Amino acid sequence: MFGVPSITVEELKEKQSRSEPITLLDVREPNEWAISDLAGSVKIPLGSLPQRFSELPAADEIVVYCRSGARSAQAVQFLRQRGFQNASNLVGGINRWAEVIDPTLRRY
Repeated sequence: MFGVPSITVEELKEKQSRSEPITLLDVREPNEWAISDLAGSVKIPLGSLPQRFSELPAADEIVVYCRSGARSAQAVQFLRQRGFQNASNLVGGINRWAEVIDPTLRRY
């Protein structure tokens, strides 16, 4: 989505390789988590985010992802409106991660 702060899968991988503290937020639905997963992610479906966003560390860098990036862009907008200024959208979502970074992950 236009205007939503974003991070590429390559940039995320670089940050992880430098052990930068990042909270990964998976906003997909529970049935999608079994298909492919990024280890250590916090799982809050987009529809539950309004009730559960307080579970997230507001001051931390949060990278939000979904399957392709549309739902996570909505989540980033929501979070930023609530003061999460370090939230960004993973461009292309977990499918892009699987395509570029970890081809062992299933794409769907």
